[in-house]
Amino acid sequence: MSNAVNLSHAVVTLAVDDNKVTPGLLGFVVFAVLGVATWFLLKSMNSRFKKIDFVEEGDSAKE
Repeated sequence: MSNAVNLSHAVVTLAVDDNKVTPGLLGFVVFAVLGVATWFLLKSMNSRFKKIDFVEEGDSAKE
């Protein structure tokens, strides 16, 4: 029993190498989706700001 526990501990230790852990394909896909979503949000915000017709009222009495 002790050998099986030691063997499983050794396999887990060898399988996860802290120097070689990377985000992989899933990390890239999530990062790309967040980037594309941000781009669409900024594009939508820009188009909505262009539709605003703002005339400032208040400082005209001082002139």
